[in-house]
Amino acid sequence: MNTQPDRFRLHGATVHDGVSTTRTIAIDGIRLAAEIDHGRDIALPEDWHVIPGFIDAHIHGAIGHDVMDADAAGLAAIARYLPAEGTTSFLATTMTGPHDAIEAALGNAAAFEAPGGAAEMLGVHLEGPFVDRDKAGAQPVACITAPDVALFDRWQAAAGGRIQVVTLAPEQPGGEALVAHLVARGVRPSIGHSSCSAARAQAAIAAGASRGTHLFNAMNGLHHREPGAACALLTDPAASAELIVDGLHVAPAMVKLAWRTAGAERLMTITDAMRAKGLGDGETELGGQAVTVAHGEARLADGTLAGSVLTFDTAFRNLRAFTGCDMAEAIAMTSTNAARDLGVADRKGRLLPGYDADLVVLDSEGRLRLTVARGVVAYDPDGLAACA
Repeated sequence: MNTQPDRFRLHGATVHDGVSTTRTIAIDGIRLAAEIDHGRDIALPEDWHVIPGFIDAHIHGAIGHDVMDADAAGLAAIARYLPAEGTTSFLATTMTGPHDAIEAALGNAAAFEAPGGAAEMLGVHLEGPFVDRDKAGAQPVACITAPDVALFDRWQAAAGGRIQVVTLAPEQPGGEALVAHLVARGVRPSIGHSSCSAARAQAAIAAGASRGTHLFNAMNGLHHREPGAACALLTDPAASAELIVDGLHVAPAMVKLAWRTAGAERLMTITDAMRAKGLGDGETELGGQAVTVAHGEARLADGTLAGSVLTFDTAFRNLRAFTGCDMAEAIAMTSTNAARDLGVADRKGRLLPGYDADLVVLDSEGRLRLTVARGVVAYDPDGLAACA
């Protein structure tokens, strides 16, 4: 695989910069440029689309590897795989487990830098162990821990300061203190695996936990008398929320409801994928628990969904099909919003001169045809770049 940034122009297709459109874009090494004085010209069909690379703020693993393996080669393999589904940036996501296992995974992430042509790791999403046992989902219950400021500080030190998001249950003892502590340090508290009511969620949002982890999943859902955290996240304009758009974790009609209620500017598509992604059906594991993948569904022995095997390009197509949103809205929900949430909106999430050269090319049917990750042609199954 090529690992060196390139210089070339893409022209002919509609280029969506996140707000407006044009017909040409230039890649000048690791950055986008208004123009380049030399380099290849790659002509694309007029009914194709060039959009910002996808940002997955919640992914545990792929192709047999998991962030919790604490293995540098495994994390690199995940990062190299992701451009094949259009993902050019991600958060390495941990899960509830023994404290030493979490610490080892964080230490591995602290030293990680993605190789050329791989998706960039923007930091770490600490999912658990500060969650509610009653909303554990596939998080190992025996390892769930009450929110703990000192423990977080220890783990942030192990991670080299790279923890960007912490999923927690704010209603648990110590939850409010940890939310305040995270906000003061520029870390994003995210309401998830939580039994909190709508009122409690609204208070947490006001305190700075203005983000929701996999909306509707592992939280109190919508009920006409007890609306739950999902209602607060959907209706509070200060909140944003992740959404797994596979049609399984969240029914298509509920995806459309979330889009209609929160608007495209407050939703972030994620995969929540685990190590079986990219491997097909079979037996695997998650957090030491046996998982069976069949017909695209990953489940524990008791039937509980155990993450997903969703690819991001499939999520993008699903998002448009389930909601009827336009291209600009889909771009916001798959790239721009996550870039803003993670504090990298000055270099990712749009196709503008000076921004990172992270982009994907989709054909007229929405199928992925080319991925460029920080200026490197990282996925090109048809040899489009080679033919220029």
